[in-house]
Amino acid sequence: MRFADIVIPDTPAARGALEVATAYCSPALLNHSVRAYLWAAAYAAARDIAFDAELLYVASMMHDIGLVKEFDSHTVPYEEAGGHVAWVFAAGAGWPVERRMRASEVVIRHMWDKVDVEQDPEGHLLELSTGLDISGRRPEDWPAELRAEVLERYPRLGIAPEFTACIRDQAARKPDSIAGDFVRGGVAERIAANALDR
Repeated sequence: MRFADIVIPDTPAARGALEVATAYCSPALLNHSVRAYLWAAAYAAARDIAFDAELLYVASMMHDIGLVKEFDSHTVPYEEAGGHVAWVFAAGAGWPVERRMRASEVVIRHMWDKVDVEQDPEGHLLELSTGLDISGRRPEDWPAELRAEVLERYPRLGIAPEFTACIRDQAARKPDSIAGDFVRGGVAERIAANALDR
């Protein structure tokens, strides 16, 4: 698997989602969002997991949008806020209600410990890819050459300290959230030890 083998959807919704992420996310968070899709699509291709590329791409661009100040919510966890943004974006893109709901679900589920690939392949792939990119989980599941190529094209740009600050802020303000559980469970240490930053 090489970078050139990864299929990136070229649809109005995919281009629009990238435009939104570019407008609102920091450069580090934007590159993280792009890498989240690339890791997910590469993992799926290597294991013959069928998935909806446009849906996964849109969800990848939106999955951390709830961390940015314009969409941060004081009432719901950031992944739920991001799920709402994804639903609204998908409505604007003309997606039917069921597909809007899927976009929202995939964004929300990226924070779950595990997502069943049979029930939700896109959620499964995004949960795995963000686990790799943020906390360095299971890097051996992606070829070293591919990891190097993706990181060269979309460098990390200090995502580790930036994301750590964001997740700690979320945990402090929303202690009952999954972010709160992550912080109490030592996510900052796992982020700091991520082999992708070596």
